[in-house]
Amino acid sequence: MKISLVRHGESEANVGYFINDDPTKPVHLTPKGRAQAEALAAELSNEQFTHAYVSEFPRAQETLNILLRGKTLQIQIDPRLNERKSGMDGQPVNVFNDQVKQNPLHFKTPEGESFIEQMQRLREFLDDIATRHPDAQVVAVAHENPILVRWV
Repeated sequence: MKISLVRHGESEANVGYFINDDPTKPVHLTPKGRAQAEALAAELSNEQFTHAYVSEFPRAQETLNILLRGKTLQIQIDPRLNERKSGMDGQPVNVFNDQVKQNPLHFKTPEGESFIEQMQRLREFLDDIATRHPDAQVVAVAHENPILVRWV
């Protein structure tokens, strides 16, 4: 399996420096984010994707829709690709980041998940699609943490 793991384009939360970890609260791409997705779509235009996955978040779905424009690929929404659940939706990003610094891998709020827990659910996603689609060329649009992690 070959997977292209893509982070969504710039979103309203990115420029507003606030947390959006609730997919039912729509936060969309900015004009810059749409332009980023358009540029990536041009770069990936020759890729022959066989499967497409995306998180539940509108900004990720908007990015994937731009990437797949003109293609007839069924999009599968998978919550395992979701943003890290911080338990601090709507709060400034720096408030969460200041707390995470104390224990970056294991910190979590009572309503949130740790970085390790998020990576475990992403690993489950990757293992699952590798098993189901061993010869596939997959595109998956997610969020920052899965892109930063080096998967082996």
